[in-house]
Amino acid sequence: MNALKDIASLLDKMQQGLAEYLHTHRIENPLMVGIHTGGTWIAQELHRRLQLQEPLGMLDIAFYRDDFSRIGMQPQVKPSSLPLNVDDRHIILVDDVLYTGRTIRAALNEIFDYGRPATVTLAVLIERNGRELPIDAAIIGQRLQLGIHEHVSLSGPQAMKLSIVETMINDSGNTTS
Repeated sequence: MNALKDIASLLDKMQQGLAEYLHTHRIENPLMVGIHTGGTWIAQELHRRLQLQEPLGMLDIAFYRDDFSRIGMQPQVKPSSLPLNVDDRHIILVDDVLYTGRTIRAALNEIFDYGRPATVTLAVLIERNGRELPIDAAIIGQRLQLGIHEHVSLSGPQAMKLSIVETMINDSGNTTS
């Protein structure tokens, strides 16, 4: 079993990696966007630590998912909050866990509904095995190798905590923790 590092050290690593990335790529005014909900919590903390001037954007990609039959409809859809135009902007897209890549694909689809950014840089707290789509993160807090029935869960937003939970598949094909 993999050991999860503490959130503070993962955020420190991500902050340092993002600062270096922005400096190396000469990006001065990025738009940081968090994916609801855990990605938003992580983005809020990184946004504060990096002292970004542009307001934090938030995405709820529930209606952009292509795997409703597998994960089920999410009943609490939150509105997305992005500038009306993202054309030629450098976007830092933040999520808590990169797993199959489907959440990121959905987020990219929604971002492109707002315009065509110059770049989209993915930053994730946890990257785990099991990718279904060719998506990689540039900034990663921690990489994990998990079993097929193991998943990472982030609770928060105050006193954020990571845990590895075991899921089972019930008779109707849905997953339960």
